[in-house]
Amino acid sequence: MKFKQQLSSDELTDPLRSWLSKGLGKELWEAEQDVLNRILSGLYGSHMAQISLNPLVDVAEKSTVPHKVIVYHRLELGMHPFSIVAQSNELPIEHNSIDVVILHHALDFSSTPHQVLREASRILRPGGYIVIVGFNPWSWWGLRRKLSRKQTKPIWHHAHFIGHGRLSDWISLLELTEVKAESHYFYPPYQTDTIRQRFKWIEPVLKRFVPGAGAFNVVLARKDVGSMRVIQNRKRSRRFIKLPVVEPATRGQTRGTR
Repeated sequence: MKFKQQLSSDELTDPLRSWLSKGLGKELWEAEQDVLNRILSGLYGSHMAQISLNPLVDVAEKSTVPHKVIVYHRLELGMHPFSIVAQSNELPIEHNSIDVVILHHALDFSSTPHQVLREASRILRPGGYIVIVGFNPWSWWGLRRKLSRKQTKPIWHHAHFIGHGRLSDWISLLELTEVKAESHYFYPPYQTDTIRQRFKWIEPVLKRFVPGAGAFNVVLARKDVGSMRVIQNRKRSRRFIKLPVVEPATRGQTRGTR
């Protein structure tokens, strides 16, 4: 399936940043940040790469990984000191050099999300982890996006909403191992805070009976490399069969001549 991006990266940057800074977007971002803090606290290493929607926010602030790099498609004022200006589908990072890669909605707003995931797998060292955060199509948000017919749609409608099943297939094709998958934030996508609070009772119900219906999914995958197995030769006892050998007739004549 081909993914078509309605807007370019530059056109999406400012509206997405504005949406994530207030109201519904901010509440969703905070919920995602809580989940990332919990997952990243258990991941260790020396190098981490973050590919997200906002280069001014360090989503791995609670991580213990010392060296962090933020990848973004354009230069921004106030960016992290260790930042790389590059496209997410062509990372100028060495093979097998990163311990943890964070794809924070990086697949949702890319015209080639499978290539972004392939690049993340390429730079990941054996034994390293990829943390993927993305919108869930099997949620209130996915249903609202599918049924909406308005001319002016919210900025999050432009996301791809890649399902967990498809993402698992991509992970398997890249020979990664899915460690865990979680779904969170079960509120409907209403912009008004008071309306969202009316659905506060529904979150524990859906979380218990429909745990995969959250607004966003978080998938943790590991890059496993099969160890080499040394094939040892079996020690077999050598058994020689003694056969009667006829002594040459010329042996005695040769000794006499000498």
